[in-house]
Parts: sequence; C-alpha cells; structure tokens
Amino acid sequence: MTTVEPTAQRSATVRAATTATYAAFAGCGLLLSSWLARVPQIRDDLRLDTGQLGAILLAGAAGALVSRPFSGRVVTRLGQRRTVAWMSAASGVALVLIGLGDRLGVAVFATGLLLFGFFSSSWDVAMNIQGTVVERRLGRSIMPRFHAGYSVGTVAGALLGAAMVQLNVPVAVHLTIVAVVLAVALPYAVRGFLPDEHPSTKDSRVDSRGPHSTLRYWREPRTLMIGVFVLAAGFSEGAGNDWTGVSLVDGYHAPAVLGTVAYATFLAAMTATRWFGPRLLDRFGRVIVLRIQGAVAVLGLLLFIFAPSVPLAFVGTALWGVGVAFGYPVGMSAAADDPAHAAGRVTVASSVAKVASFAGPPLLGLLGDHVTILRALLAVAALQVVALCLAPATRPLAPVDPDRHRALDNQ
Repeated sequence: MTTVEPTAQRSATVRAATTATYAAFAGCGLLLSSWLARVPQIRDDLRLDTGQLGAILLAGAAGALVSRPFSGRVVTRLGQRRTVAWMSAASGVALVLIGLGDRLGVAVFATGLLLFGFFSSSWDVAMNIQGTVVERRLGRSIMPRFHAGYSVGTVAGALLGAAMVQLNVPVAVHLTIVAVVLAVALPYAVRGFLPDEHPSTKDSRVDSRGPHSTLRYWREPRTLMIGVFVLAAGFSEGAGNDWTGVSLVDGYHAPAVLGTVAYATFLAAMTATRWFGPRLLDRFGRVIVLRIQGAVAVLGLLLFIFAPSVPLAFVGTALWGVGVAFGYPVGMSAAADDPAHAAGRVTVASSVAKVASFAGPPLLGLLGDHVTILRALLAVAALQVVALCLAPATRPLAPVDPDRHRALDNQ
C-alpha cells in the first residue's frame, strides 16, 4: 500500500529544499568571490602583469575542464546533497592554497586555482540540478532567484574582501577563515535537499544508456545552442567577476578600494535583477526578456569601457550586471525543460558555461596585454550580441510525441 504524502508535509519539504538550495548557491558564490576580491592584491604581491595573471587564472579553467566530464557521474554516485557537502569542504582546501599562494608563490597559487576549478565544478552541477528539481515541484520560475542567492554570496564575499583590504588583513588569513566557516556550515545547511530524481528505465524518454549519460546530449542542436548561449552568459559574468575591479583601477587610474566597490556594484545589480525579475519571465516569456537584457548588457559594457568619468563607468557596471543576470539561470531551466533528460542536458549546458566563465576571463587578460584590459572587454560585448541572437533557443519545449522520444533514444 502506497502512502500519499500530506499536502502540508509536501509543502514543508519543498520549503526546506528551497532554503537548502539557496544556501548551496550562496555558499558557492561566497567562496568564489572571496578570492576574486583579493585578485588585485595577489597580482601586486606576486608582481604579475595582466598577461601573466590571465595565464595563471587559466589553471582554474583547466581544473573545471578536467572535472566536467566526470561531474555527472560524481553527482549520480554521491547524490546531490552529498556532492555539495563534500565538494564544499574540498573547495575550502583549495581556497586555503590560493591564500597561501599569495606568500608562497605562483606555483601554490596556481595549484589552488586548479583544485578550486576541479572541485567546484561538481558542486555547481549538483546545485543546479537540485534547483531544477525544486523549480518543477513549485511550478514557477525560481532558478534566477537561486542564482540571486549565488550573487548574494558573491556580494557578501566582495564586501568582506573590501573590508579585509581596508583592515590590512593578510590574504591567507582572510581566505582560510572563509574556507573553514563554509566547510563546517554547508553540509548542515543542505540537509533539506529533495531526493535525487531517478526516472524509470521504462519511461521511453529516458536514454537507453542511462539517464545520466551525457554523450548523446552533445549532439542535440537545441542543447548545443543553449550551451553556446550560456557560454556567452558565463563568459560575460566571469569577466565581470574577474576584471571589473582591475579594469576600473587600471583604465581609470582609480584607487584599489574603488575597484572592489565597482565589483560589488556589478554583483549587486545582478543580484537585484535575479531576485525581483522572475515574474517578468513568467509574464513575458524567456525570449523577450533575454533579448532586452542582452541589449542592456551591451549598452552597459560600452558605457563602462568608454565612459568619460568614473561615476559614469559605475553606471555602466550596474547596467552590465542587470543585463547578464538571467543568462545562466534561464539557460539551466531551459536545459531542464524535459525532466527525463534534465540531468544530462544541465550537465552539458553548465559544463560549457563554467568552462567559459573560468577560461574566458584569463584569455581577456592575455588580450589586455595588447589592447589594455578595459578595451579587451569589447570581446565580451560582442559575445553578448551572440547571446541575444541565440535567446530563442531557450523557448520552453512543446509537448513531445512519446514515439518521437523513443526514436531519438534509439539513435
């Protein structure tokens, strides 16, 4: 005899899962922005130029690239909750190494970045899959709000970083404290995750090689277009995270503290949009909203790059943050439109986006060696135009004939 879960109990379970998912996203954002906020100091302490810093930052991209093919399997084997719990602790170890690298040299710094990219990759996949599970249970758009939780974490990390800079707290001490706190708090915070979804193998929509096999999804045109769309979004968001502060300091000859504040402004604008904007998605649809945001992002980037004064550059920073706010989360929701194939498609889309967010900013640093880092951001504006053109790929899937699904699965 099957026991039906009471409505009140189901509601409480979903609320707990929603809170736990917010915690996972916020913790990931805090961990990332904690070291990003100290990048200008690390660059100066290690006596690196822009090109050298960009090359070293590629270590994070390399770690993510190596990890991504295995992330789906890791999440399947450990489960979403345990993946987040274990990878948060492992990422904390990597964060400590990044901090120690500020004093012990480039080799330790690069090793920390490599491990950070490797461990945070599976964490990212697990929390995004959990977010799509919660979104389906709620029956409304909430993924942007989960990513707003991520942005809240990044804003908190950036502001904490600014405070640490002002108080002259060593980078290693600052990052070690953050790592220990998150390693202890996150496993407790994510206990409310919903159970992993395991579609029945009798469901004709499930890949005959298993619901978590990702190879076939790399051949789907819609999934690939969503992947390129989130690549552009991830590139732009990653560039904002890595280079907003440095480009303001170098391009406008502003003090270091204003660079950190500019970074916080970018994050705050993105966070507010993600928190208050989901109703726009439900009312007007993904495509229209994403196209408007793409135009705003391009306008903000051009203003940030060519502004005649620092205050106007801050306006451009805010518009940039507003414009890129929905790209990644809506891409994840679009990839997960079909629950039976959500895990594989989310893994593909998030893999492309995460590699872009890690690899893109360092490549901008290399480009910045030749044209200045501020002018290098024109490449980000160009990619935002690509994202604007690919927005229709995120249109919700229409109901699909099961016979067609069966034919696709047998390919």
